[in-house]
Amino acid sequence: MDAVRSGTPDRGVETDRLTSDPRWTKPDLMEVEPSSRLFPDRRLLSVPKDWPPTLLVVIDTEEEFDWAAPPDPGRRSVTNVQHLPLLQAVFDRAGLVPAYLVDHPIATTPEALAILRPWADSGRCEIGAHLHPWVNPPVEETIDYWHAFACNLPPELERRKLETLTDAIQDSFGAAPTIFKAGGYGIGRHTTGFLAGLGYKVDSSIVPYTDFSALGGPDFGAWTGRPFLTKEGIVEIPLSVHFAGGLAVHGPRLFPVLQRPAGQRLRLPGIAARLTLLERLRLSPEGHSLDDMKRLTKAGLAGGEQLFMMTLHSSSLLPGSTSYVRTIDERSAFLQRIEDYIHFFLDKVGGRTGVVSEAAAALAAHGAAETT
Repeated sequence: MDAVRSGTPDRGVETDRLTSDPRWTKPDLMEVEPSSRLFPDRRLLSVPKDWPPTLLVVIDTEEEFDWAAPPDPGRRSVTNVQHLPLLQAVFDRAGLVPAYLVDHPIATTPEALAILRPWADSGRCEIGAHLHPWVNPPVEETIDYWHAFACNLPPELERRKLETLTDAIQDSFGAAPTIFKAGGYGIGRHTTGFLAGLGYKVDSSIVPYTDFSALGGPDFGAWTGRPFLTKEGIVEIPLSVHFAGGLAVHGPRLFPVLQRPAGQRLRLPGIAARLTLLERLRLSPEGHSLDDMKRLTKAGLAGGEQLFMMTLHSSSLLPGSTSYVRTIDERSAFLQRIEDYIHFFLDKVGGRTGVVSEAAAALAAHGAAETT
């Protein structure tokens, strides 16, 4: 349930098709909560002025499942993890320490732990948490699209799922996770309080300029990429999303208009992108070319950004598991795209690689700029 880019395959199904599906059981009296209520009294954080451009990498490390089908608690295969050494080798060559955010099937599968734990123990990666409610005990909710977003669960059930996931990770990796990302970006107004109570320090569930409310998820359409501190003390580091094209400066206001149902029917987002007028880009090798990622980075730098987060899914390493990597040749190109981008960031941008937990601690220590 993770739309990467207009005009490319989405994780899940198209909104119109999804909401007309009989398995779409959004309660009539329940509406998506306004995102403005998610983080009351948040304090915007400033990146230290002496920081060079800094690149973080987060991998949603999860089971394989059919992104175009309803959630299925029975699908817990994590075969894709066997291919993660190919990706970790790219990071090792660059001296980059990624964060693998693991969900419950990963955290409880010995074959996955045999690969990931030695990397974590040797400091080659960080391990965080990623919540997929439908495969995370206790599974007491109705299994459907609506409840695939943890923000739509009863708060007490969300809390218990987070506790179960956190305990599983601590048992399997010997350390409690401090980094979190909600599956489908389904963070709710109770989530950060639960996370703080469990010892988490960092969340990366916000996707700037992106609205998931038609699917039942949060609306981040008005959110920027600025890091902030929640009232519970959680450092929020949003994904890197920027606009490119001749009308990029108007992107935050114009793109939501193009994304309306009428605009989608007329394929206006794709037309605007092809005409190089306006395009929303995310820093990900999934659905984005090397040139796309370079353009995003240049747009971010021009706007004063110094902190960048590349994201991807572990399942893209298993050919055929996602629409982004269907063959072994496509996987080779996928890995090369990641490596080429890292070289671009280090050599051309003059940036550095960072560690998610360390970057978050430094942001918090630097202090908050203002309260909103």
